[in-house]
Amino acid sequence: MNEILACKGLAKRYGKAAYVRPALDGVDISIPAGRIVGLLGPNGSGKTTLIKLAAGLLAPSAGTIAVCGQAPGPATKAMTAYLPDKPALPRSLRVRDAMELYRDFFADFSEEKAGAMLADLSIGPRDKLSAMSKGTLEKLYLALTMSRKAKLYLLDEPIGGVDPAARDYILSTIIRNYAEDAALVLSTHLIGDIENVLDDALFLQNGRVALAGSVDALRAENGKSVDALFREVFKCSGNY
Repeated sequence: MNEILACKGLAKRYGKAAYVRPALDGVDISIPAGRIVGLLGPNGSGKTTLIKLAAGLLAPSAGTIAVCGQAPGPATKAMTAYLPDKPALPRSLRVRDAMELYRDFFADFSEEKAGAMLADLSIGPRDKLSAMSKGTLEKLYLALTMSRKAKLYLLDEPIGGVDPAARDYILSTIIRNYAEDAALVLSTHLIGDIENVLDDALFLQNGRVALAGSVDALRAENGKSVDALFREVFKCSGNY
């Protein structure tokens, strides 16, 4: 299988001198094509930092990170679809304006696919972002992100702000719209809601990989769901 995302000894530190704080410390991962990977951990565990490094928005302090064999840069950004935890399109836009922006910025964006997904969600092209709830905005951003034909999809807390009834639709949208020659990394703390769509799980704790493996293997080895395993791993950290 083609390796989509690879990290070796990856570290990211914030601050200076005596105030340096490690957000990631010696992370080794390898994610091949065709896998949906859950990046799991409590707040402050390093999930968003890892995603931003893969998206090319941060530079590592040590170690290496590569997308399709290349260090993050203009070439990898063109093949990476990134959904941040707090998207920031101007709220004054209408949906059709947002679609035009994505079409202009991303050569792999499918306006047809985005329109079909948004129609399923009853989001119209004339709808204003300023009139949308947080949950509707998250659906809009997810539809725009998944309408790209990327090699790597990075979704930071994509279901955090939506009601439980909408989560199944969002997760099915993710499954239906990513290609088998791509990889998808999804960070969340809502493990029970996403466990059934994951191929692999990677637990981050204090910037380090605490546990990693295929979801099926983790269940078999530990005799419990990934959600229950997550609660066990992090119950002593004081962060769960």
